[in-house]
Amino acid sequence: MDFLVKKHLSGRDWAIDIGVGAACFFVAYLQLYISTSPIVFSDDLLRQSVGIIVRDPSPGTYLVLASTTLPLAFRRKFPWPSFLFIFLVFCTAQDTSPGYAFSVVGPAVSMFTIVYERPKREIVTAGVVAGILLLIARIPSDNDSVASVVRIQNIAFVGAGLAAGVAVRTYVNYVQAIRLRAEEAERTREAEAAKRVEEERLRIAREIHDITAHSLSAVSIQAAAAERLIDRDPEMARDAIRQVRQTSKGALEEIRSMIGVLRNVGQEEQTQPTAGTERLSDLLEYARGAGLAVHSDTQGYHADKVPAYADVALFGIAREAVTNTVRHARAQTLWVTLTSDATNARLSVEDDGVGCLAGAAARGGGNGIIGMVERAKVLHGTCQTGNREGGGFSVHVSLPLAETEQT
Repeated sequence: MDFLVKKHLSGRDWAIDIGVGAACFFVAYLQLYISTSPIVFSDDLLRQSVGIIVRDPSPGTYLVLASTTLPLAFRRKFPWPSFLFIFLVFCTAQDTSPGYAFSVVGPAVSMFTIVYERPKREIVTAGVVAGILLLIARIPSDNDSVASVVRIQNIAFVGAGLAAGVAVRTYVNYVQAIRLRAEEAERTREAEAAKRVEEERLRIAREIHDITAHSLSAVSIQAAAAERLIDRDPEMARDAIRQVRQTSKGALEEIRSMIGVLRNVGQEEQTQPTAGTERLSDLLEYARGAGLAVHSDTQGYHADKVPAYADVALFGIAREAVTNTVRHARAQTLWVTLTSDATNARLSVEDDGVGCLAGAAARGGGNGIIGMVERAKVLHGTCQTGNREGGGFSVHVSLPLAETEQT
């Protein structure tokens, strides 16, 4: 057992413990003063029932009070030495200072400190030691019944200190466990969100890998055709070269937009061809099959003038938004609008479901939304999500398009 506990205490801790020792001494002194006052206890038998044998305590009595309370200033720095000292003085000094039998506040606080500060295995030891000392302590009295009452009173006060220490210790441990669980949940949530964002970036990188490979293959085919046609059909050769220029420009825009993501990709993986807005009809059929009334408008969208990377990104966001609606929104109607002009491509997905507040838990804590926002962000676009006016949820996306190169 480690009797000399070298526990570091701050200045505030020392001030608290010194204050506890002084307060206990004051309480013990006040109890003794009131109990020995002839005004309060004029009857000798009544005075003896609370352990006060003499009407006028000697100076030694107050010295004993100080010896069983002031050492509490070291109760956390040296819990066992102060505990044993206080109990030994308390149980052996009553013959010389019989008035001390009333002042059990020091031992009770000392017991509380041992129970609260020390390991669980030492609580039993402290309880056994205190019980033995209190049982064998001689309590001077002309009446054995009075002595028994005083002994039971002392044991009860010390037992109350032990019970209070257990209760406070249990409560503090419970609060600490709740705090640790909350911190762990926060770390897990942040890690999961980061994982989802990283997965989204990797998926975008794979899509750009496919698009770039497709574009370079198209450039190769169109260049070969131009080479064959340049002598016999110059006009068709110029068309092929124009297609080469447009296709290569789109590939360069893809690389420029996604180079930051590609740097974070640690490995290459085999992937299936990436789907674009040409698969939007399949996505809408999926929503209809889930029982939604689907209203779509794509007449203002010109896929041939939208770079492949933007087209794929729009479809990916639409797929995530529609899937969220089907799985979590409990909606009846779905609206999907896709438009484009010379500078931007826009997507709008709205439903009349429960909205983001009621469906937040089901939406995976917002990680799907994080993925959509991240996908738009890496393409220098915007993705605004939130509750729809009139009820439901909405996703509005705008992606900037490269300006047409001058011929």
